[in-house]
Amino acid sequence: MNIGILGLGLIGGSLGFDLRSLGHHILGVSRRESTCQKAVALGSVDQASVDLSLLAAAEVVFICTPLGLIVPQFQEMIAYLSASCVVTDVGSAKAEIVKAISPLWDNFIGGHPMAGRTDSGIEAAQRDLFVDKPYVLTPITTTKTSAITVVEEIVRSLRAKIYYCQPEQHDRAVSWISHLPVMVSSSLIAACLSETDPDVLELAQKLASSGFRDTSRVGGGNSELGVMMARYNRQALLRSLQQYRHNLDELTNLIEQENWAVLEQKLKSTRKARPDFVD
Repeated sequence: MNIGILGLGLIGGSLGFDLRSLGHHILGVSRRESTCQKAVALGSVDQASVDLSLLAAAEVVFICTPLGLIVPQFQEMIAYLSASCVVTDVGSAKAEIVKAISPLWDNFIGGHPMAGRTDSGIEAAQRDLFVDKPYVLTPITTTKTSAITVVEEIVRSLRAKIYYCQPEQHDRAVSWISHLPVMVSSSLIAACLSETDPDVLELAQKLASSGFRDTSRVGGGNSELGVMMARYNRQALLRSLQQYRHNLDELTNLIEQENWAVLEQKLKSTRKARPDFVD
């Protein structure tokens, strides 16, 4: 197939590598000419351009731009697409995107591959990024079955695990396990930086090991992506943050009260629950 990729960053570039290796002809579009040249040189795409008209030949298009650009870029792209072209996106918030694009394009289905790294850009793209990773599709009642089938087949070829849900369900779920951790992780780093004794702060930085590395990783990622998560999944994220604050207050109270028995029960409970999220 001729597959278009709009946005040649980590996800778009990685999709290009894998789909091209499966024999598809990949048409890449980026805002920067330098990114286009790099994507071709790396072998992520067959052709690349800053001009959206390159996508006129595409049978399927993956929109892989930053979250805030998905809808406006799609609106610009419409003029060049064939009526039969299937369009999907990879945004980490779905409700607003599906609501905006579905009335404009019959062959649209929202998607979100749950795969990524803290690095960004075409240089961070890698092969087999989606293998065994969740890939969420969010069809609605008006989504064409034929469009769902096309995207399903492509996602299966990436060896990802497909999940289906409503856009709103997706946004509530990812607010817990993706968007909240970014904010919590960022807050952890900021809290550490509030240490007023420079010697203690320096010592903490030198002593930081795997525990801090694991819990702070996503807070050290792409700041633009973090803002977009908050902006486009605002209500669900606020609900998650409020519940997280409530849990922190509970832990604070238990420690203040020196209630070690209940604290231990809580820690045992979370240890038992963790495998349900991370197998």
